[in-house]
Parts: sequence; C-alpha cells; structure tokens
Amino acid sequence: MADELQRYFRGEPVTFRDIEVDLSEATEFERSVYEATRAIPFGKVATYGQIAAAIGKPNAQRAVGRALGKNPTSIVIPCHRVVAADGLGGFTGGLHWKKKLLRHEGVLR
Repeated sequence: MADELQRYFRGEPVTFRDIEVDLSEATEFERSVYEATRAIPFGKVATYGQIAAAIGKPNAQRAVGRALGKNPTSIVIPCHRVVAADGLGGFTGGLHWKKKLLRHEGVLR
C-alpha cells in the first residue's frame, strides 16, 4: 500500500483495487456505496445522487452521504470524489482536505 500511496501523491492515477479493506462492520448498503465510490476514477467526481442511482437507490443521496461519513479508508475508498449536485458537499476529514485532494487530482484549481 505504501508504494501505491507514494504513486498517488506523485499525481499518478492509482485505483487501490488491490488493497483489501475490512468492511465487516459495514452494512450491505454501506458496502455497495463504498464499491461504487471505488469505481470513480482518479481526477473525476460523482454526485451523491449518481452514487445512489448506481447502487439502485436513486432517492438515497443523504444515506450515501452518511455511509461515506463512516468510510474507514478515505483515500482507498475515495469519498473525496463524491460531491453534492450544487457544490462540494461535506467530508469527514474536513472540507479543506477534500479540496486539497480534489486539487491534487486536477478536479479543482
């Protein structure tokens, strides 16, 4: 994982797909949110509504946000790439970190 993190912070697109995350404490809904979030590529974003639709729960945007608030691994499950339809939305690690990570990935200037 250290090698992938180094590559990520050098600006290389990294999927972290080979990193197994212990989600034994997560609900089925949370696991589906995390899986959909892991599919968002480096340098791209999706809205809470898009994640909700992707998991077959199109009206569950707020529940998606709550699930992401419990995310055990913020870079490996890149919840910073999930944004509100009208702005950035929240981030458990602090909005300044979300902005910093999105700038790093070229999403924000």
